[in-house]
Amino acid sequence: MIGSSIAKRYAKAFFEIAGEENRYEHYYDELSRFSSLLDQNRNLSEFLDNPVFGQADKKRITDTILQKLGLSPITENFIRVLVDKQRIGILAEVETCYRQMMDEILKKARVSVKTAFPLSPELTENLRKRLEQLTGRNVEMTVSEDQSLLGGVVVAVGDTLYDGSIRTQLNKIRNLLGEEI
Repeated sequence: MIGSSIAKRYAKAFFEIAGEENRYEHYYDELSRFSSLLDQNRNLSEFLDNPVFGQADKKRITDTILQKLGLSPITENFIRVLVDKQRIGILAEVETCYRQMMDEILKKARVSVKTAFPLSPELTENLRKRLEQLTGRNVEMTVSEDQSLLGGVVVAVGDTLYDGSIRTQLNKIRNLLGEEI
């Protein structure tokens, strides 16, 4: 929980800077690129987060990486601050907090849809429109296939789950029949 409050403070500071330039998504994309790099390279992540290694070495490596990524000076400086303050280990949390703030300001909803079969483009667009009506926000939707659903659809909007899958309906029937016996 402590890491979470610290991550929120760093995310809020970076978010406010992005707001001054009205470049929320641009800075989020850059932050996400660096975070993904750390996520994909566990050795680099552990090196930057480990207090045993010297700050000078961490700064040198960070500067080399930042130069190759070609990020904006604002994002570069923010990442350098995280390294200097030995907070680079909370970068993923900072990214999550920043995204939540950005989604709130930009009135975006991130929606995950699971279906048993592929959706046609028309059906996908209709679903997006219905979800936008339901949430009152612009929907950024990711659709994945899960054949274990048997049929139907499962939609996750934030913490809310709408489960219209045949598997769930069959489980409910099974539970009802089990109670009757």
